[in-house]
Amino acid sequence: MSNRMLSTLVVGAFASAIGALSTAPASAEEFTAAQKKIQAEHTALVKSGKVEPCFGTALKGQNDCYAGAGTTCAGTSTADYQGNAFKLVPKGTCTTMSTPNGPGSLTPKA
Repeated sequence: MSNRMLSTLVVGAFASAIGALSTAPASAEEFTAAQKKIQAEHTALVKSGKVEPCFGTALKGQNDCYAGAGTTCAGTSTADYQGNAFKLVPKGTCTTMSTPNGPGSLTPKA
């Protein structure tokens, strides 16, 4: 797979995760200033091309962002290796990570 295609997939996955947050927040409350700052920092890191979001690799409460309905952002995953929560990892390492649920994924797992 070409670097350009992989970059497109990673950015698409991250955009989907961020888009889901902005369209359906977990509660009626807005994100706090701290959460917005973390979200902006993570977006900048991914855009730099040095890291990628790796779904299904975070331990409970240790995700970097997005953990689906009922959560807000960083540190809100409710289970180890939750398929819709991600950790930022060095680019190119995600799918080589091994978990009890299989390898990491560049897109949310069901």
